[in-house]
Amino acid sequence: MTTASSHDVVILGGGLAGLCLALQLRQRFEGIDVVVVERKRHPLPPAAHKVGESTVEIGAHYFAETLGLRDHLDAEHIRKFGFRFFFSEGREDLENLTELGVSQVMPTPTWQIDRGIFENHLGDVARERGISFLDGAVVRGVDMGSGEDEHIVRATVDGAERQFRARWVVDASGRAGVLKRKFDLAEPDNGHHANAVWFRIDDRLAIDDWIGDTAWGGRCTPAERWRSTNHLCGPGYWVWLIPLGSGAHSVGIVCDATMHPLEKMNTFERALEWLREFQPLVARHCESRRDKLMDFLFFRDFSYGCKQVFSGDRWAITGEAGVFLDPFYSPGSDFIAIANTYICELVALDRARKPLAAYARLYEQFYFSFYENTLSLYRDQYAIFGDAEVMATKVIWDYTYYWGILCQLTYQERLADVALLGELREDLLAASQLNLDMQAFFRRWYEQGSRRSDAVMWDQGRIDWFLDMNATLADPLDDAGVRQRLRDNVARMRELAATIVSRAAAACPGLDVEGLPNEPEAPLPLFEKAA
Repeated sequence: MTTASSHDVVILGGGLAGLCLALQLRQRFEGIDVVVVERKRHPLPPAAHKVGESTVEIGAHYFAETLGLRDHLDAEHIRKFGFRFFFSEGREDLENLTELGVSQVMPTPTWQIDRGIFENHLGDVARERGISFLDGAVVRGVDMGSGEDEHIVRATVDGAERQFRARWVVDASGRAGVLKRKFDLAEPDNGHHANAVWFRIDDRLAIDDWIGDTAWGGRCTPAERWRSTNHLCGPGYWVWLIPLGSGAHSVGIVCDATMHPLEKMNTFERALEWLREFQPLVARHCESRRDKLMDFLFFRDFSYGCKQVFSGDRWAITGEAGVFLDPFYSPGSDFIAIANTYICELVALDRARKPLAAYARLYEQFYFSFYENTLSLYRDQYAIFGDAEVMATKVIWDYTYYWGILCQLTYQERLADVALLGELREDLLAASQLNLDMQAFFRRWYEQGSRRSDAVMWDQGRIDWFLDMNATLADPLDDAGVRQRLRDNVARMRELAATIVSRAAAACPGLDVEGLPNEPEAPLPLFEKAA
């Protein structure tokens, strides 16, 4: 016998995207009836569960402030010591190589998240707040209603057949992509071809203890580089080291598919062999803990797009059920925050009985523009990862763009501010085009670069204007202030571009700088060597 019930929203998938959306809906709309249908049983195991453990500013702000989970993050997870890069191919002497990273923690907090611990907490909070969270439940199909008719989700819950009628259906099913498959929305080739393998070690990989040089250790206060998302880089790849609140450590290898084939690393033994050649320090410390290996997984060609994510017919897609970019810069939770915010806006319009179709298309255009602009940071860029100077400069550029535009729209709650985005359309398009031009420039610069990795620490925290951008992300701004901040940031991008291009051109005679700003009015300070 099949039982049926009627609800406001049914969410397919109770992972990070689905549970966060449920909490956001419940927080915004008093009494809204939300059901989350999740295949996996709770509680989930800590550490060996999912990747996506590192957060950056948008995702961290969403979890901590929008959803009100700051206390849990501080208590159960690790405050991140920023992003940190070592240009260390084939080397173990990190103290004699270029390091890009802050010596003190940046003002705006981010966290390293143990996904098992975090999603268990999300599930508990969801139930406490009156959300029907059904774990161990399998979606069997979705029948879309026409016009004002309800949609029907068919599922098996604890062995019983259930039907959930709902005004809204949101797909948060991850790579299963229930609605993407139903509507044939997959875009598997977005021009970025990369693979990843990863595993968890049930022990702390304290990179600070790997180097005996006390001067090197003392460059950071506190001496806890292990709290960073540590990137060990070479041409066509990067290796991540991410600590988890459970005490385990996440290790991953992400590679350009043509430069480092997946077949060279698609088992733990092969991954160790690859690490011995390219990052022997990581290999040695993982090999000594092989008895503490918790899991091993891989994705081939992990990046993809989606033809549609929001519909005026009262359905939407969020998280990895829609698009996935790249783990570099950890944008996954950012795009969950952005998609979920747009979905909440559409639900608000629907509850006010306002027409949806035009807004669904408009919000989708905004969302896809953010996706395309972010994708440009990765597409055809992996070779650069082996050049300390070019890559370190690119990181500063990429974060200036991120903090200056997308973070501002998110922190100031302007993602759906149609008037603002319309008024600043030309400024934002100019920033987008300048970013595309600079990404192409970085590739040209790399081709003429030196590939040196000198014994130097480049501390972004000593770049005053860069530190200030981070410190002021959460400034309360009125309408005029938001507009001025965005315009100022676009102007800063132009000045930064001119500073970078002029410096690179002086060091590399003959470098093609045509069409780029290259005469800074007031050159922006960049790197200083840490004391």
